[in-house]
Amino acid sequence: MTFEAILPKLKAGKKAVRTGWEGTELFVVLQPTMTYQGDVLNPYFLIKTADEAYSLWSPTDCDILAEDWQLVD
Repeated sequence: MTFEAILPKLKAGKKAVRTGWEGTELFVVLQPTMTYQGDVLNPYFLIKTADEAYSLWSPTDCDILAEDWQLVD
C-alpha cells in the first residue's frame, strides 16, 4: 500500500508499518489535534519501537514514496 493510501487510515486512528523496515519499528500512529492547557496542538506522528517507547516520527522521502505500507492491529 502507498503512503497516500495509508494516510486516511492513520487519520482514522489506525496503526501502520512498512514491511521493508528491518529495525525495531513496530508501528506508526497519528496523534490528532488536541487542546492542552488552552493551547491547540497540531497533529503529529509517533512511532512505537520494540523497547515499548514512543518517539516523534516524520516520514522520509523514502517512506512517502514506498509501496510497502500495511495496517497492523
